[in-house]
Amino acid sequence: LLHHIPNEGKRSVSTGARMRREGLVSGVPDIHLPVPKGQYHSLFIELKRTKHSKVSKEQEEFIKLLNTYGNFAIICYGWEEAMNVIVWYLKGATGPLYTKK
Repeated sequence: LLHHIPNEGKRSVSTGARMRREGLVSGVPDIHLPVPKGQYHSLFIELKRTKHSKVSKEQEEFIKLLNTYGNFAIICYGWEEAMNVIVWYLKGATGPLYTKK
């Protein structure tokens, strides 16, 4: 059920307009796991590079809303951090969350 939400990247004006008509929303995290675990409804991950990454205002606001409505939404820097979050979540989303080695 884990899937990527293709919301990133540069595109032409016409492609961007078409994607917005199809439901593209700024700030939506990159990865979604629609499986309830522990106290959470689902998991959302905004995946960033480990260096020279910036979180947009829209991403911060969307993540805050997702968390407000009972999801676990987080920004991860690099695939290893994202993997650790996914494993923690699938184990029941309980106990401390260790995202970095």
